[in-house]
Amino acid sequence: MPDKRILLSPPDVSDDDRASILRAFDGGWIAPLGPEVDAFETELGTVTDRPSVRALSSGTAGLHLALLVGGVEAGDTVVVSDLTFAATANAIRYVGAEPVFVDSDRQTWNIDPDLLADTLSDLHKAGRRPAAVVAVDLYGQCADYDRIAALCTEHEVLLIEDAAESLGATYQNQPAGSFGDIAVLSFNGNKIITTSGGGALLTDRADWAGKAEFLATQARDPAPHYQHSELGYNYRLSNLLAALGRSQLADLARRVDVRRRHNAAYQDALSIIPGLEFMPQAPGGVPNCWLTVITLDSISTGIDRESVRLFLHEAGIEARPVWKPMHLQPLYADDLMVGGSVGEDLFARGLCLPSGSTLDDQSRDRVIDAVLTAHRIR
Repeated sequence: MPDKRILLSPPDVSDDDRASILRAFDGGWIAPLGPEVDAFETELGTVTDRPSVRALSSGTAGLHLALLVGGVEAGDTVVVSDLTFAATANAIRYVGAEPVFVDSDRQTWNIDPDLLADTLSDLHKAGRRPAAVVAVDLYGQCADYDRIAALCTEHEVLLIEDAAESLGATYQNQPAGSFGDIAVLSFNGNKIITTSGGGALLTDRADWAGKAEFLATQARDPAPHYQHSELGYNYRLSNLLAALGRSQLADLARRVDVRRRHNAAYQDALSIIPGLEFMPQAPGGVPNCWLTVITLDSISTGIDRESVRLFLHEAGIEARPVWKPMHLQPLYADDLMVGGSVGEDLFARGLCLPSGSTLDDQSRDRVIDAVLTAHRIR
């Protein structure tokens, strides 16, 4: 019988999760919202040091609402990390704003603070002062918020933390999700915790959280009938899925610990390959190791990213390239890009290895053996 296919980061669900959903079901709150949503928001606020949290249908919805409540409008400019998932940039287009993409730095793979400083200054001089900066915590590693936040304060620009991948990580001993004016989490099926689909908006401003809640519930005016004066959205998380989120959140520490142990095991076993390197750990930060990512120097290793990916695929192992930078995407090819060489290089050489909290040691050893074999038979 062939070995079971090893997935990159599948959902990690348990009997406790099932019991939580059934508890919510039996409580009668089947329609959207309810006590599980309220409790989930409170618990997320505790984990992220945020006083105001709204649970939503997706992280993308959170990004969209963050821009709206932050006052970003059609025609505005938003500076954003180039190396990211498309949802980060798509939300900017949702509000009619124009993205300006900024390359990564080598030390963190996150948005380069030096390039960000130059970009904000140049846009200001050109009379195009940005309305917001969206910084992404790539693969579970927080960006350099000391510098990024200072730049946003200096230029009076809204800072949004896209923490979709970083729940459980820290920067300067502060939790992911606690940075910026607004932060956004994702609970997609491949994330550290999942509500199958879901996300959250986090902020220190109760008025912004209230505005987000209003917009996320179809912007219904306070009237005994259905009256709408603003365009709204159906973005709130259901009570049943919030119950799942609460159960998953209670298990966050274990999930992060497992992924960090996978990362350490990969580094111990694969660092012997010349030209194979791992995503660096940023100074002052502790990543959640959502995904373990390697880069391959084809000259030193004799193998490239794509040949390894295909070898793993044939061995029944899912691996994926690093995010394709936004400026290389056809949808955003005409938008302004600052830098670009770092993200392009990481995309060309970077490969994400299976890292989920359901991955057992035996399966992880299969991945390690496959990578070592790919190198030996080059």
